[in-house]
Amino acid sequence: MGEVTERTGRETVAPRVLGGGFAVLRILFGAIWLSNGVAKAFFNQDNNFDWGFLSFHLINQPTAKSILEGASDDTFQPLRWIYRDFVLANWGFFQWFLTIAEIAAGLLLVFGIASRLGAAIGLALIGPIWVMLLDSNQYFWAYPVELLPLLVLAVVPSGRTFGLDRELAPRFGLRWPF
Repeated sequence: MGEVTERTGRETVAPRVLGGGFAVLRILFGAIWLSNGVAKAFFNQDNNFDWGFLSFHLINQPTAKSILEGASDDTFQPLRWIYRDFVLANWGFFQWFLTIAEIAAGLLLVFGIASRLGAAIGLALIGPIWVMLLDSNQYFWAYPVELLPLLVLAVVPSGRTFGLDRELAPRFGLRWPF
């Protein structure tokens, strides 16, 4: 996998290997966002799935509302106002905004189209919840496990390996920011 350079004597990893690793991470996080977005769109009554060999739970619209209600209880005032008095008060609109944003982030990441934008959408959705839950004595590592890889994916143009950004970037030259 790696090769030792003559100049430094250190082992290096080929850019193609790194690109492949970032592509796997991008596709995994895209699948997570896409599956939760689809669950919000189509499975609002039951979000428990049992396929015999695999059982799992996805975050549907009622569960997302419950998470926001709980997170906004003990947070500092500006975020409490935004989520309690604006987002939750207008949940009819925001439940579909959240659903569409998650599906969009998932599709962008899975297919590597504007992959940095897909990661930024994910960060914008989950970042405030992590801030709200910081001093709640729970979930300390649950959200950073999602935040940190999304932050890396927002910086690294991972869609240029096994993604459609690879085809789009040369067409737009230096103007293609993804």
